[in-house]
Amino acid sequence: MDDEKRVQKVIQILDSTYPDAPKTYLRWDNPYQLTIATILSAHTADACVNKITPKLFERYPTPKDLMNASKNDVIELIRPCGTYNRKSEYIISSAKTIVEEFNGEIPRNMTDLVKLKGVSRKTANVVLSVAFDIQEGIVVDTHVKRVSQRLGFTQEKYPKKIEQDLMDLIAKNQWYEYARLMGAHGRQTCHARSPDCKNCTVNHLCPSAKIQ
Repeated sequence: MDDEKRVQKVIQILDSTYPDAPKTYLRWDNPYQLTIATILSAHTADACVNKITPKLFERYPTPKDLMNASKNDVIELIRPCGTYNRKSEYIISSAKTIVEEFNGEIPRNMTDLVKLKGVSRKTANVVLSVAFDIQEGIVVDTHVKRVSQRLGFTQEKYPKKIEQDLMDLIAKNQWYEYARLMGAHGRQTCHARSPDCKNCTVNHLCPSAKIQ
């Protein structure tokens, strides 16, 4: 079975395995909140971000509020999740750019989104796909990277190259669905240290599966 047919089988099976997998594990009410939360989620567990964002957005409900925030105050709000010095600068700067360059609205394209401080292609893909249902690429987070490599859909190590391999392999209208399912599978079954190959529903399609 070639990779194009195999990836379609994997998508089909995982869609049945994780029917309730969310588009994102971050909590958000509007594109501004999702953008800021996704910046904060870099190298940080979503669960931790979800603990700090309610107070952050209560204090700074709009980009204009956040751009005028005291850095020290923002640091205290986001401190529990670490890397707070850099991320406080990122989100205050991004809020300023949103207000001054984009009239307070979150951009709906990759080119403009990556102008925001702390926004990578991964972050931009999350915002575009989840908030606006726009597919410009594939979210390559730690779970998508790991599971895609184990399934043999890419041999690359760097997110941009992994993303390109996946975009070449998967139809555009399935890009976020693929990321959503890989994320769920990585969290629940294909763990980083001890993948549960025995109970994996796609182990028969996985060249890395170790079944005793």
